[in-house]
Amino acid sequence: MAKRFVYVPTEGNPGVEEVEIEFEWFPGFAVSQKQKSISALHDAADEAGLSPILEISSKSEDELGVKASAFNLSFVTKSTNRKISVESAFQGSKVFAFSGPFPDIYDMTAKQAKKEIRVRQNGTLTGFKFFKKQFPIQPRTFFYDWLYINTLHKDEELSADICRFAGFSDIEFNPDKSVNCQAFSAALYVSLVRCGALAEALESELSFKELLTPFYERRERRIPLQRSLI
Repeated sequence: MAKRFVYVPTEGNPGVEEVEIEFEWFPGFAVSQKQKSISALHDAADEAGLSPILEISSKSEDELGVKASAFNLSFVTKSTNRKISVESAFQGSKVFAFSGPFPDIYDMTAKQAKKEIRVRQNGTLTGFKFFKKQFPIQPRTFFYDWLYINTLHKDEELSADICRFAGFSDIEFNPDKSVNCQAFSAALYVSLVRCGALAEALESELSFKELLTPFYERRERRIPLQRSLI
């Protein structure tokens, strides 16, 4: 057995409810094994009253979930007409105490960016610089959420489609090793839509942060210390 979170968009006030679900785990690295685990997770979520659930990852059996993966979700820059994935933009924007950001990573594939040694062995993360925009590391998921949500909104068909779901999962996400999660960000997008707050959130990065700070602060108090990694 294993446990994973299902991320459920809240209504009334923007936010995400993290519901821990226990389910049968199918070990192995094959995609087929991952998909068996995803199916078991969603079946268990259904029994808990959460349905339908969309797996957001490259392992998803639903094409929408694959498209919404940070590895595939991309935007095109206005100035240079470059296509950049959310994952590559996130990794390349990292700033450490004595190095970064690394804008050349923007042109890498998402898989290359994820494995890039400069963003894995460079000491203490101090912030993010996305082109000319500066982002702090607190709230911890602020920059990733902002980047993911702004990119998702640019795809009108995909963003509309994911609003049909009750919650989202990411079978690969390990909360003991990282904080940023594409399924969480997708749920936050849907919550902003349902709360009628999306337009305000997208006005600017400052507006996004101010709107969501109350939720982020409540979440920070609930996250165990072992989940403090970036």
